[in-house]
Amino acid sequence: MAKSIKNKNVNLLRLVEEGASSKKTQEEKRKQQEILVPYLPKDCITNILIRLPLESLQRARFVCKPWYNIINNAKFIDSHLCRSETVLIFLIERRSSFSSSMSSSPPEKPNSISVENKLLQSKPLPFFEQRYPASSFSVQFREFNGENSEIGEYNLRCMGNIRATCNGLILLDNKMKKGGLIVMNPVTRKMSTLPPGTLFPPHMESYAFALSNVTGEYKVVHLFRDNLGHVSCEILNLGMKFWREINGPSFGLFGWFGYSPVSAIGALHWIPQIDHSDYIISMEVDMEKFHQVPLPKCCRTYDRIVELGGCLSFITHHEEVSQIDIWILKSLFGEVWTLQHSITVGTILDMVPLCSLRIKGDVVFMRDEDRSFYIYDFELQEMKKVELVKGDVPLSASYLPHINSLVSWCSSDGAQYMED
Repeated sequence: MAKSIKNKNVNLLRLVEEGASSKKTQEEKRKQQEILVPYLPKDCITNILIRLPLESLQRARFVCKPWYNIINNAKFIDSHLCRSETVLIFLIERRSSFSSSMSSSPPEKPNSISVENKLLQSKPLPFFEQRYPASSFSVQFREFNGENSEIGEYNLRCMGNIRATCNGLILLDNKMKKGGLIVMNPVTRKMSTLPPGTLFPPHMESYAFALSNVTGEYKVVHLFRDNLGHVSCEILNLGMKFWREINGPSFGLFGWFGYSPVSAIGALHWIPQIDHSDYIISMEVDMEKFHQVPLPKCCRTYDRIVELGGCLSFITHHEEVSQIDIWILKSLFGEVWTLQHSITVGTILDMVPLCSLRIKGDVVFMRDEDRSFYIYDFELQEMKKVELVKGDVPLSASYLPHINSLVSWCSSDGAQYMED
């Protein structure tokens, strides 16, 4: 009996010694790792991560929990947004492999994700294919780097048009529900459906998308014109998910909705006529009031308004001389248009301004005749033709300014994530 107890004590002592030795070994390995990989403060890691491309940043989220928390932090997302350059988002018609032999459009990639399939994930696929034809759109973007541009892909397809963009979010037609909309971030693939508003034909309505600086909420603005020419307005706050009517612009100001609205200086702005417009229509995002804002000169066919350096810019052509003027408006109240710059070299009458680059500030133009792209470099005061070095774009593509970001409109449930 005594011998048995002694053996148990010996075994117990051996286990304790082995545990202590193992703990000592682990501690030595940890110290060695700290020597090889020195400790980096959180701020240092944040400054490194924020400089990564979005594709790398998406993967970096899953390296470890601290990195995941940093990248998903609202301040990090806002800082990354401020460093992100403007791109042009557009749609290309795609066909399934079954129908691609009958069409010149390239087939969709096998790893692309369908917005509509995600919405119908609880329904069998044959029903989806029977109700909706094989054609759909691939969501792509065009980015600019000096005199070169490349086409990037989200590996995302949809059946509806892009109605508006804001801070990396896009507003899509929901082809699964008449009049419905889908808000999503094509980078993170977070998405949510919105209820239908007042139903009107596309050529008699306009959608806009903006962020309220006061409440921090995203607002979807819907203008629609009846047969008598009266324009009504309804607004949906993404956090509320219901439409509410507000007072629209005065009667007779809008002639058409062909130009996409522009968000700048805390308001949304429309050019209300196809040609010879002496004013723009602006709606304060926070106060939700409409204003008629006179232009410094008449807006012609190839003239546009764009956001430029946080201000509203009116870019207009001289028909008599080869010159493009860039006017700036800093506020809706207490400010007047000022002529900031005149482009006198390399201009062509049919150059349509599409957007400005947020970081460098250059203005992107597209010729109406051949759809070729040009960039005006303010620093060098040169108009440069842009060469497409990667990808292909049909001449019929319609572009909207966009920012690739990690931005979300909410942190609560109710949004779906699309995964490969």
